[in-house]
Amino acid sequence: MKTRHEVLFKQLNTYRKEIIDAVENISEEQADIIPKGFRNNIRWNLGHVYLDQYLWMEAITKEKQPIQKEFSSWFGFGTTPANFDETTPSLLDLKILLLEQPSQIRALYGNRLEEEFPPSEMGMQTIEQVLIRTIFHEGMHLQAINDLKKLL
Repeated sequence: MKTRHEVLFKQLNTYRKEIIDAVENISEEQADIIPKGFRNNIRWNLGHVYLDQYLWMEAITKEKQPIQKEFSSWFGFGTTPANFDETTPSLLDLKILLLEQPSQIRALYGNRLEEEFPPSEMGMQTIEQVLIRTIFHEGMHLQAINDLKKLL
């Protein structure tokens, strides 16, 4: 694996650890609070980060991803916790999924990072480009989580 790809996976793991660390002392109840002026809660943000990475992988590769189809109705763009039901993953479930995801992505795509696909609407053509975008996106949601925590 090229050095830049090793760095990319190191970044993915590092930033994923940051988002998990940010919710370390958050209870299940706190994770479900939606402060005034916000649309979503901490649990939604975590599920959205998890879903988004796989959605972009699927959009580029056209390959089915290892994620429940219900994730889109719970955590997809434009959804809110009002879409949650008794089967929506808990905070603990999401933390486990998020911790496992980087190694799953590496196993699935680590040797295919430069493989070219038809460009997405954002012009991305490789898994490497998708990971750069999803790491940025994850940082945005880490900030949203930090903002939510200040209001708990």
